[in-house]
Amino acid sequence: MRQCSDHSPLRSGEVLIMRPTVSVIIPVYNSSKTLRACLEAVYAQRHPITEVIVVDDASTDDTRDIAREFPCRLLVADQNMGPAAARNRGIRASTGEMLFFLDSDCAPEPDALDNALAILRDQPDVACVHGIYALQPMFDDGPVEAYRLLHGHYWRLRNVGRVRTTLFAVCVTRRVAFTEVGLFDEKLRASEDVEFGDRLADRYATVLTDTVVCRHDDDSHLGKLLRKQFGRSQLLVPVALAERGPAGIRANGPAGLLTALLVPLSVPVVLLGPVFLPLPAFFFGLFAAADPGLLRFVLRQRGPAFAVFFYGVHLLVQLTIAAGAAVGGLRHLADRDFGPTRMAPVEPRR
Repeated sequence: MRQCSDHSPLRSGEVLIMRPTVSVIIPVYNSSKTLRACLEAVYAQRHPITEVIVVDDASTDDTRDIAREFPCRLLVADQNMGPAAARNRGIRASTGEMLFFLDSDCAPEPDALDNALAILRDQPDVACVHGIYALQPMFDDGPVEAYRLLHGHYWRLRNVGRVRTTLFAVCVTRRVAFTEVGLFDEKLRASEDVEFGDRLADRYATVLTDTVVCRHDDDSHLGKLLRKQFGRSQLLVPVALAERGPAGIRANGPAGLLTALLVPLSVPVVLLGPVFLPLPAFFFGLFAAADPGLLRFVLRQRGPAFAVFFYGVHLLVQLTIAAGAAVGGLRHLADRDFGPTRMAPVEPRR
């Protein structure tokens, strides 16, 4: 059986450096495909791990059996409450000074925790460090997953530095952040980390770094990807309206979303005559060129043939996000309780 590392001091010359205690918190739901690889990567971290807490959100597969193969603490929910509630339960049960959050479909590189803690040690005003997805997947499940990883890697890499947004797929946070700012909003089943980051920004800084890397098992079926994007994007407008400060990280820029809408809108114009036949292709090219950095990145990584596939899927994703955001905006107008809880702002640290 795998063993947790000890909490022990390091000596550097005459200076005694105490390694912080670290609790790993992994919310899981029907995660039998990926959990073993995730936990193996956790126990391979170079920095000592104090405890690993797996919070099962009422899985119906053999997720819990896999968790029991490891010396972790398993918490089981009676009903599915979502990742915010699962993370909150893990926080309350944990003891570490630092909390290492992982999604169950992420396998961090062995130096991920070490690198995050180095940033927290060197920058005392930073309370949260999160990382990026590797281009290589946890499991290679085909071209749709390759699209997801390329796009996910690119927009995170583009935003490396101090940010206002927190993303908890692979993230190390000081416990004091939750003590002072509060826990995740359990009303939210998506964007709960974005909402938390907006509250955190009133008091502490957040860093997105490319030195904290994980392999990710992303969506590999187009239909499932689009359904997930439609559901998640319904909270974009309510969360954005509740933000107290400047907008945080956005995976997709407004230019891309707007030019994506022009493609289907131009299709009926073709009926007016053959002269308009090139119009949808023209707007598709405009859509691909809306983010030149992304286009160059995709071409450099996978070449022109895959770029055509990439932008075909990307167009469908952008249209789905736009539709979900519109539906979510209308739901918020009809019901102001649809969205984040209106939490009182915290006083900035002095």
